[in-house]
Amino acid sequence: MAANGTGHRLVIVESPTKVKTIAGYLGDGFVVESSRGHVRDLPTGASEVPAKYKGEKWARTGINVDDGFQPIYVVSPDKRGTIKQLKQALTGADELLLATDDDREGEAIAWHLLEELKPKVPVRRMVFHEITKNAINEALANPRDLDIDKVDAQETRRILDRLYGYEVSPVLWRKVMPRLSAGRVQSVATRLVVDRERERIAFRSSAYWDLDAVLDAGESADPPQFPARLTHVGAARVAQGRDFDDRGNLKQSNDTLLHLDETNARQLAGRLESGAFSVTSVESKPYRRSPYAPFRTTTLQQEAGRKLGFTAQRTMSVAQDLYEGGFITYMRTDSITLSSSAISAARNQVQRLFGDAYLPEKPRIYASKVKGAQEAHEAIRPSGESFRTPAQTGLQGDQFRLYDLIWKRTVASQMKDAEGNTVTVKINAVPTEGEACTFVASGRTITFHGFLKAYVESRDDSSATDDQQTRLPNLTEGQSLRPEEVTASGHETKPPARYTEPSLVAKLEELNIGRPSTYASIIRTITSRDYVFKKGSALVPTWLAFAVTSLLEKHFPRLVDYQFTAGMEAELDKIADGDLERLAVLKDFYFGRGDQEGLHKLVTELGDIDARALSTFGIGDLDSGIVARVGRYGTYVEDSEGRRASVADDLPPDELTVDLAREYLSKPMGEEHELGVDPDTGHQVVAKNGRFGPYVTEVLPEGSPKGAKPRTGSLFKSMSVEDVTLEQALRLMNLPRVVGKDAEGVEITAQNGRYGPYLKKGTDSRSLTSEEQIFDITVEEAEKIYAQPKQRGRAAAKPPLKELGDDPATGKPMVIKDGRFGAYVTDGEYNATLRRDDSVESMTAERGAELLAEKRAKGPAPKKRGAKKSTAKKTAAKKTTAKKAPAKKAAAKTTTAKKTTAKKAAGSSSSSS
Repeated sequence: MAANGTGHRLVIVESPTKVKTIAGYLGDGFVVESSRGHVRDLPTGASEVPAKYKGEKWARTGINVDDGFQPIYVVSPDKRGTIKQLKQALTGADELLLATDDDREGEAIAWHLLEELKPKVPVRRMVFHEITKNAINEALANPRDLDIDKVDAQETRRILDRLYGYEVSPVLWRKVMPRLSAGRVQSVATRLVVDRERERIAFRSSAYWDLDAVLDAGESADPPQFPARLTHVGAARVAQGRDFDDRGNLKQSNDTLLHLDETNARQLAGRLESGAFSVTSVESKPYRRSPYAPFRTTTLQQEAGRKLGFTAQRTMSVAQDLYEGGFITYMRTDSITLSSSAISAARNQVQRLFGDAYLPEKPRIYASKVKGAQEAHEAIRPSGESFRTPAQTGLQGDQFRLYDLIWKRTVASQMKDAEGNTVTVKINAVPTEGEACTFVASGRTITFHGFLKAYVESRDDSSATDDQQTRLPNLTEGQSLRPEEVTASGHETKPPARYTEPSLVAKLEELNIGRPSTYASIIRTITSRDYVFKKGSALVPTWLAFAVTSLLEKHFPRLVDYQFTAGMEAELDKIADGDLERLAVLKDFYFGRGDQEGLHKLVTELGDIDARALSTFGIGDLDSGIVARVGRYGTYVEDSEGRRASVADDLPPDELTVDLAREYLSKPMGEEHELGVDPDTGHQVVAKNGRFGPYVTEVLPEGSPKGAKPRTGSLFKSMSVEDVTLEQALRLMNLPRVVGKDAEGVEITAQNGRYGPYLKKGTDSRSLTSEEQIFDITVEEAEKIYAQPKQRGRAAAKPPLKELGDDPATGKPMVIKDGRFGAYVTDGEYNATLRRDDSVESMTAERGAELLAEKRAKGPAPKKRGAKKSTAKKTAAKKTTAKKAPAKKAAAKTTTAKKTTAKKAAGSSSSSS
């Protein structure tokens, strides 16, 4: 919005989408502008480092560790226009209201704005947790001062992360692979996924059998038949999956535990089919289940993942849209508390939609049990003092589905308990011969659904839900039962389940690693850096992640220790609360304390690192002689004879067995198949399997010129290393083939490219339909192709590979097409390439919608800038602020005497950062 004269009050928010709504609530006399997120940050490269710091040994990190960890902050080129616009809007203003989000990151953004704009008018913080008229007016009436403790906490986190990444990552570049990254939280999250895969690799399955019976209680019973399971044979308990360890052994092996094999199980089932069954005992207990607390960030991410199939990133992106649209309260929160107005709104809807029978006498109050919970927000709930039902919002697609989830959870939190009964029946079974057996039947009935009428939480185990019921007939002790069927069933113990996004978020929260607002970016980072990929919904580590984790565990054990990382989060919380000085935390982390080595010593006194050993992993038993190795160009297997073969990038590590490795090695990388001698050159011609597929090449003789390169040619899809002939090899190595000249004398060639076979005439290329045409096509046939109108793109549009139905977010039809980079899903506007773990056959409408939603969330690709480096340097130098003292001084005026004294006692380094 543009200013209308002078005397206005300038309000700065983070997101442009909030501007219009908030401006409408505030009315005349206010100008609302957006910072569009962060306006300053540490330099991302040498070109952004201001000229006056060039040559300083610490300049590459942007942090002067020898001067109170003083950071360099620069305005990024794409934010210079924003700063200019904000300064113009500030001209003539009577007051500046910084209305960035009310969390540590938002507080830091407000401080950076203050530092950059240098206002000469009063400055206040305006905070709100929902974008409604009442909330905005209340925030306007109750502004506060900038919370420097929160700023310190966020700045400390940023400096810690920068030092960790910039000091540790170069070690990975030298010892594992170029362009790798390490991160304070991302490396620990990667270790979690790797540790789980290690458990799966070490796991040994064990088989066990049990018996299930279908018993008949008579025609008058309701239901007449019910299931029961064998638990004991005599006094011995029948072994189940929980009784085996990860090596496939029974945890306890004695007379009280019976491990049934197939033979014994089937024989026992046969003897019981004609046996006598009777009820030994019937135990009934009341069932009561209280509703779940309203959502906080992590529980929303987990439940949206389980119920809606959303990634953590997709959940937060949609929630951000809902918040900025005024539909929900702030979505980054540890709190499960509801305001009194929200409780009233929820109770009113319970009464109106479900009736008085579902409304408890007193409101339900929830208290957070999250360790280190921060920020004074509410739980995530529908906004306003009265809730809109999902149907009343007018939302569609992802936004509707997520709002519906939040609304149901909030309303259910103010409903009565679910009630019912659980029944356990013990049954004595006497076989035709042998010891008596015990069967158990369990059931549950819900007599009053309570909150389950509105909301049922999902589980990672999809077979178990709170509203699941199993009815049993009314049975009495001593009652005879007839065995309708007795079945022996075989089972195998299963390895620990891989993490999914919801379960990884839950684990990170359990360990107190990271913060709710960071989980989505953590998962996005470890997947984008090729440390983790998805197989279905499971997170699978790559062998590269194994190599990086091994190096960090051996040489930086403290940095990837779960307790140490959680301890850092606790210290950041203390800084935010004003109970700990940032400088002390940074010094301890970087320089160490007592016998605890700091980051600086760890990276400068590494000692010898056996990179080869850290990147080598045994396959199967030690005597197999086969290892997997992570090389600079990918993962490969190698045997004791030195044969090597590439490993598919999307093969989960626990699936690389000795047998599969031997299959790979039967077609080893580098092994040559001699095809013969080129009669024209006298050079030997060989066929090989390479990292990028099979190919043929000539062997240059010793003494060839240093710059001479052998001719090569990739094999066609119809060829193999074993079957390719010398004649075919020579033709492949001599591509492109000259087809001839057209009527105007322009040469036409046929060649095989990255995207398939094609013709080329000058700069005009035309696709061919098969690789064989490269050798067979004539000039006449080529001219006929060129005589036809050129299709847009490489070829005529191909029919869809699969139709998925309408996208719930846009209503547009989704189809899967075959593109130059492989199959992709499209709604006609956005295209999203299928991932490694996706296939055309397995693609569902939900998965297609998810890929498109992620594509839309990323927005258009940034345009490349061609600005002169010298200009960028000068501008960056001009807009740099290395000191933080002005903001500290301004803040000191409005803080209590106690905090001011504490800050001064901490020294000038703390106050200037």
